[in-house]
Amino acid sequence: MTRILAVDDDKDILEVLQYILEDSGYQVETLANGQYIFDKIKQNPPDLILLDIMLGNLDGRDLCRKVKSNIDTRNIPVILISASHDVSQSLNQIGAPDDFIAKPFDIDVLLGSISRQLSTAA
Repeated sequence: MTRILAVDDDKDILEVLQYILEDSGYQVETLANGQYIFDKIKQNPPDLILLDIMLGNLDGRDLCRKVKSNIDTRNIPVILISASHDVSQSLNQIGAPDDFIAKPFDIDVLLGSISRQLSTAA
């Protein structure tokens, strides 16, 4: 079963993501603190990461760059999500996410992006 790690400091968003994704057949792990992302990845490597940009005192863009620059994790697709940022212009830069989705997100857009990223990574 395809594993997705959803990282957001808003527990309501995590619950919604978990419900939507599990209902679509994915195995979902959630993380409310981006500080522990590499611990979670080591415990159970995901096939894809959904990563919020605003994570309290952390910036999801920085975490994305760290994931993409680490030899063990750089091939994991990362989709950034945010209500207040637009990173779609920087998708082709080194360490950039594989995709970006603005909040509030449309469920079909979210699932379509996940499907595209997983098929590209396969």
